[in-house]
Amino acid sequence: MSDTGLDVFHKTLQKTHIWLDELMQERPNCSKQEAWHTLCATLRTLRDKLPADLAAHFAAQLPLLLRGAFYEQYDPAQQPMPLRSQEEFLQQVQSTPGMIERVDADTVSAVLRVVSRQVDPGLTDKLRQALSEETRSLWAA
Repeated sequence: MSDTGLDVFHKTLQKTHIWLDELMQERPNCSKQEAWHTLCATLRTLRDKLPADLAAHFAAQLPLLLRGAFYEQYDPAQQPMPLRSQEEFLQQVQSTPGMIERVDADTVSAVLRVVSRQVDPGLTDKLRQALSEETRSLWAA
């Protein structure tokens, strides 16, 4: 049992730390706070490019804490937002409130590799296919 008396909080913190630790292994110069902001910004940008039903299936596989961050300021009526280029995807990640460091393709690719390891492979394929071909290149197979 956790200090809060609720296992659900302990479990979501534990699972979220696994995601953050994996991202920090991918990006060794990244602090835990930078990893959190980068992870959340990339997940929200990805969410905004997905049809609402696919976004919901994806969110169901996220740790509870990340799921809350994923849905922050979400408006399914506005989804999916058109995506024309990889640069546009990177700019949207960068423009997310709380982003400190400059986000580049390698950083976003690191987040997407963590996603690939943490969610069902079949869902990962569906997520990749929902992106434009140019943006899909961020998500190495």
